[in-house]
Amino acid sequence: MLSGNERKNIRSGVSVAIVLKEDQESGKLTDGIVRDILTNSATHPHGIKVRLMSREVGRVKKIY
Repeated sequence: MLSGNERKNIRSGVSVAIVLKEDQESGKLTDGIVRDILTNSATHPHGIKVRLMSREVGRVKKIY
């Protein structure tokens, strides 16, 4: 399975599951399609931050 911690694995249009800021404690995941990649670095220990087509912003936990 591809890692959500590496920017190279994520592209606009890819289906992912993210954790929203308000869901970090519970770990609840939100599914969606990547619109924009917001993290500039190649990797991030908590997941690459993205904006979904639904305009929600969070860190990638799963890539489908």
